[in-house]
Amino acid sequence: MGIDAEQAAKRLLKDIVPGELLTAYTQLLAQDGCLHTEASAVLGGAELVEALTDAGMAHVQSSGPALPPRLMPVSPDMALQSTLADLTRRLVADQERLLTGQRRMAETHPWASPAVDESNDRLVRIITDREEIGNVSRALIGAARHDWITMDNGYVERPMDELTAVPPPPSFAGHVRCRALYETSCAEHPVGVKTIEIAVEAGEEARLLPRIGMKMKLADEAIAMLPLTPTGMSGALLIRSSVIVAALREYFELLWERAIPFGAASRESPLNPLQQQILSMLVEGLTDASIAKRAGVSLSTVRRHSATIRDKLGFDHHFAAGVAAVRRGWIK
Repeated sequence: MGIDAEQAAKRLLKDIVPGELLTAYTQLLAQDGCLHTEASAVLGGAELVEALTDAGMAHVQSSGPALPPRLMPVSPDMALQSTLADLTRRLVADQERLLTGQRRMAETHPWASPAVDESNDRLVRIITDREEIGNVSRALIGAARHDWITMDNGYVERPMDELTAVPPPPSFAGHVRCRALYETSCAEHPVGVKTIEIAVEAGEEARLLPRIGMKMKLADEAIAMLPLTPTGMSGALLIRSSVIVAALREYFELLWERAIPFGAASRESPLNPLQQQILSMLVEGLTDASIAKRAGVSLSTVRRHSATIRDKLGFDHHFAAGVAAVRRGWIK
């Protein structure tokens, strides 16, 4: 990442992380990463490699089955973010006392408000460099200390022909709750369903929705990443504004309640008997007029119920709605 990155790392992290850890991190920055198998020898021991990854200052990057994984440093500002998150977790008792004091101060001086010394550039940052977007996206997971939340709508820039999921690290177990919302199309592709299964086996809670409007990554209620394009690889927003991040978290929770758990038994059909009958005939490929004749109802009734069925399934096309209904167990 260059000399500027090393200087930034020393300026941001000096006296915050142990000197030995800072030395290993700046060395990794100077080399722009190293082979994961050689990291222990390069950085001075397996303990330092483990400490860097646990602190969210480095991550293991896989470039595909043909290339060996590399240990890559995160950017200095992301390393600082992760370090501060870790310090916050360790000092949670002091934090509670601080919050109690701030509440009492607000009650005594209701006009007082916390000083904000962050500029708009720091609260909401636009990233357009593709490599930086990838690095920040991978590094964000190290900033989570309580909750790691993602949403994926299945948009990719190249054919989905290899595993691309990043499962939760083992260090998350028992400390960080990982939840992910996937658009149903992700689970209908062989590679997509395999990547979800890998993440679930590693401890992720996964749910599905027919449609998801955007991708999202969110660490605790501290930092979030949103795409500026469908895939997010040519433009992204890095958000540290607590107000915006809290709103994004609330949006996720609303979707989470509506979603279907991945791999769980299908929910009971919410359709009434007539809608169930119409759905079965739609799957057979019958026209609305033929369905009306067979069901003994008017054409307008069939069209009204058909629209209701498609809306509940989240698909406009009859065939896609039929596939979704079968998958959910609404029809056998």
